[in-house]
Amino acid sequence: MSHLLTYPLAVFVVAFIVLSLATRAGVHVRRVSKHRQEDIGEDFKVVLGATLTLLGLVIGFSFSMAVARYDQRKNLEEGEANAIGTEYLRADLLPAADAAKARLLLRSYLDQRIAFHHVRDEGELAALLARTTQLQNELWASVRAAAATQPTPVTALAVAGMNDVLNSQSYTQAAWWNRLPESAWVLLVVIALFCNFLVGYGSRSLAKAVHLGTIFPLFIAVALAFVADIASPRHGMIRVQPQNLQALAASLP
Repeated sequence: MSHLLTYPLAVFVVAFIVLSLATRAGVHVRRVSKHRQEDIGEDFKVVLGATLTLLGLVIGFSFSMAVARYDQRKNLEEGEANAIGTEYLRADLLPAADAAKARLLLRSYLDQRIAFHHVRDEGELAALLARTTQLQNELWASVRAAAATQPTPVTALAVAGMNDVLNSQSYTQAAWWNRLPESAWVLLVVIALFCNFLVGYGSRSLAKAVHLGTIFPLFIAVALAFVADIASPRHGMIRVQPQNLQALAASLP
């Protein structure tokens, strides 16, 4: 299920089909039951209204959770750009040879971090992360050697800045792994199914049932796909663009 939720278009198609079937199931149960339409009283209307209200609240809650995660990814991209830019300046505190090596590695590392936000293929992502890990080791080695030969407070600033660069990547990766809990999706789907079943069951005529069996599931499927799109950092249309990282890359000499 978690793999499906990373593709908003697939969420829309599957949700629309399943919810349409739920509405038609309600219509079928209503038609084969012995109760007439007049038998549906105020109690049913109260249950239907309460269920629809609950569905709206759960969708809104899920949307809020997705937006919070999106904002977190966006803020961490900015923080990562600031950490790399600061360390690029602090490289002046290192010996000339170490400073030149650190700047060259930081430029390559910056390109990798920009590519991280654009790649979609899992194979390319694995190769990119492997290259990123290699660059991180080389970056740390470049400041560690300088710190060992000149253990001064000035050199310590460059070491601390490099530590921030490495930590910022870990924070970003953790935020990209942080998705909506599957339990929240299960609750959302169950309530949506129940709502569509009740809507079909309470339809007054077959023509209206067919109409509701298309329009209402369509709206709910669009809402679910929208939530999945924001919650999917790599395969959705609404994604964090590395604007700060790209601006930093353009400003480096």
